[in-house]
Amino acid sequence: MRGTVLYGPRDVRFEERDDPKIIQPSDAIIRLPATCVCGSDLWPYRGLQPVDRPTPMGHEYCGFVEEVGSAVKSIKPGQFVVGSFAASDNTCPHCRYGYQSSCVQREFMLRAQAPYLRVPLADGTLVPAPGVPSDDLVPSLLATSDVLGTGWFAADAANVKPGGTVAVVGDGAVGLLGVLSARMMGAERIIAMSRHDARQKLAREFGATDIVAERGTDGVARIKDLTGGVGVDSVLECVGTQEAMTQAVQVARPGGSVGYVGVPHAVSLDGQQLFFTHVRLHGGPAPVRRYLPHLIDLVLDRKINPGKVFDLVLPLERVAEGYQAMDERRAIKALLRP
Repeated sequence: MRGTVLYGPRDVRFEERDDPKIIQPSDAIIRLPATCVCGSDLWPYRGLQPVDRPTPMGHEYCGFVEEVGSAVKSIKPGQFVVGSFAASDNTCPHCRYGYQSSCVQREFMLRAQAPYLRVPLADGTLVPAPGVPSDDLVPSLLATSDVLGTGWFAADAANVKPGGTVAVVGDGAVGLLGVLSARMMGAERIIAMSRHDARQKLAREFGATDIVAERGTDGVARIKDLTGGVGVDSVLECVGTQEAMTQAVQVARPGGSVGYVGVPHAVSLDGQQLFFTHVRLHGGPAPVRRYLPHLIDLVLDRKINPGKVFDLVLPLERVAEGYQAMDERRAIKALLRP
C-alpha cells in the first residue's frame, strides 16, 4: 500500500510502504475509510520536533476490522471500530484508574495516514460501534479518536461544571472541540480566544458565548474585564507554547483549574508565582479511551457534530497539501479519503 512518510521539515511524501500484518496475537488490522492530519503533526513538520529518519505519520483512526490475532476476543472482523492515539490494554492499574494513555503497555500510534492500520492491544484499544455507521458520521467518529477526546479531557481536567465560566486558549481543532466539550458539560459562559473569523464562527456554533482576539497581557486583561476582574473557573490550554500556558494560568481565578493538553514545547513555570495563584494544573496525553464509549454514543445519536472541524477534504495521495494548508492556517483540519 501507499502511506504518508515525513522525511524532514516540510518534506511529506506519499509512497509505497509494507502492508500492515498481524505481529502480536493481540493485534488487529483495520481498513480506514478516512484519516486526517493532526495539529500535533505540525510540530515535526515545522522542524520544531526533530525527525532523524523517515517517519510514517498519522495517529487518528476509525474503520472496519479486517483481521485479528489469535488472542483477540472482543473485537471481530467486520466491526466498525474507533481507537485512541495511545494503544492500551485497558486492564492495568493505570487503565482501571482512567488513564489509559499511561498504560503500562502503552504504544503511541503511528502509520494511520494510510488505507490500512495495525492496531496493537486491540481488545483494550478499540471500541466497536453498534452496527455500521452512515458515511456522513465517519468524520465525527474519526474526531472522537483524538481531537474531541483531547478537548473533552481538557474540559474534564479543568473541572468544568454546570453554570461555570470557561476560557479556551487555542482555536485549532482541539480548542474548538474543547468549546464543544465545555458546552456539553454545562458551562454557562465560554470565552474562546481566537483571531480568525472562520474559527470564531465555528467556536460560536459549538457554544462559545464570547470571543477574545487579544493575546498575551492584552488577552489576560480582556478576560479579566469580561469577568469583572475575577477570572474564569476553568481554562482549557490547547496550544502547548509558553505564551498559551502563561495566559491560561493568569486568567484562572484563585481556586480555578487549568486543563492543559497542548503538547508542551519550551514551556516552563515559575513555582513561586504559581504557588500564590491558587490555580490547579492537570493535563497530559489525553486518556481518550476513557471517553470513547460516551463520545461515540453522542455522535451516533447526532447530539454533537465534531466533524465540522474538518474544513478541507482531500484524497489521501494529496496529504502534503493538507499539511501545508494547516501549517499556513488556511485550514483548521484536513480530512483525507483513501
